[in-house]
Amino acid sequence: MNKKIKQSLAIVTAAALAFGLASVSSASAAAKTYTIGYQGPLSGGEASTGIDEQNAVKYAIKLFMAKNPTIKIKLVSIDDQGDPAVAGTVAPGIGTNKSILGIVGPAYSGATIASLPYYKAGGLALISPSATRVSLTDPASPDFGSPVFHRNVATDDKQGPALAKYATKGVSNAKVFIFDDQSAYAVPLAGYVTSGLKSVSGASLVGTDSVPNTTTDFSPTIAKIKTSGANVVIYTGYYSQAAVFIKQLRDSGSTAVFAGGDGVFNAQFAVLAGASAEGSRLTGVAGLADVGAKVEAAFKKSMGVSSGVYAVEAFDGANIFLNGIKAGKTTRAAMLKWVNSYKGKGIGGATLGFDKNGDIAVGGFSGFTVTKGLLKNTGPVK
Repeated sequence: MNKKIKQSLAIVTAAALAFGLASVSSASAAAKTYTIGYQGPLSGGEASTGIDEQNAVKYAIKLFMAKNPTIKIKLVSIDDQGDPAVAGTVAPGIGTNKSILGIVGPAYSGATIASLPYYKAGGLALISPSATRVSLTDPASPDFGSPVFHRNVATDDKQGPALAKYATKGVSNAKVFIFDDQSAYAVPLAGYVTSGLKSVSGASLVGTDSVPNTTTDFSPTIAKIKTSGANVVIYTGYYSQAAVFIKQLRDSGSTAVFAGGDGVFNAQFAVLAGASAEGSRLTGVAGLADVGAKVEAAFKKSMGVSSGVYAVEAFDGANIFLNGIKAGKTTRAAMLKWVNSYKGKGIGGATLGFDKNGDIAVGGFSGFTVTKGLLKNTGPVK
């Protein structure tokens, strides 16, 4: 091999090596990883709600990374069991973990209240798909979550009247008994239901009760229901306990209409309660199946399971954060500013954006009836 050929090969080899190293360096620099979190009940009696919501977040991430191959998203699962006491132990570490740019959640109002001091201190943006307690966005309340708390779901001052209307629909001279589970969500919701009942023609409140969320024997409450002569019973707690209650109510011989708010709105309520759940009336939000059969089919094909409660809200919340990352909002301060000023459309076509207190601009509740073990959407409650 002559000298000129050797020199040419050396130049080509050097160029190829340089190009290869540059390509590797460029690809490495381009493929960056960013982290968001999901917080909700992922274990314990309320886990079904959290798993449903987190699955929707995972689906949003999966679609996003398929369209943006140079961006990697890591999801941190924050299991608070829907319990304020647990939330208070997990939130401090999350609040100080600066790699987490935003959280879809917390799912439950009580857990949100317990977590807020740590997330406020850390400037960590939150978008809850299901925490409906009014005080979270009330500037006059100690629970006020500004500037970090946002939610893309309507509040209980709207749900209460809707639940009162839906529970009593078609019931002549409705005699209503209302009870709660003493939680940060259930107690105020019961108050809004009571207020809303005043606007329902022919309906009257005949009794109330308040029981711990650890109750397993509802016989004292059922005795009060029978004594009151109630033909409609409204429970404002969560689905796992509601399933125990409705079984005992039906076993007692009562045929009163049973209704619950979005805490009971979960497919697992019907599973746990079995035949006793049939005909139960619940208020909740439209799901991916209501957006369209093709949307639901695509979710099921991708995730291996059907979508669940608050899938739309969790999916939309995740996408607000993901779009922020794509737009270069990769610090907590930049992401919080992005969320506060966000304007866009959700998967169902709803306008997404938050007012100065963190509430969604639009939103309402639909009625669902348990029919053959499934939650059948009967349309918006107006």
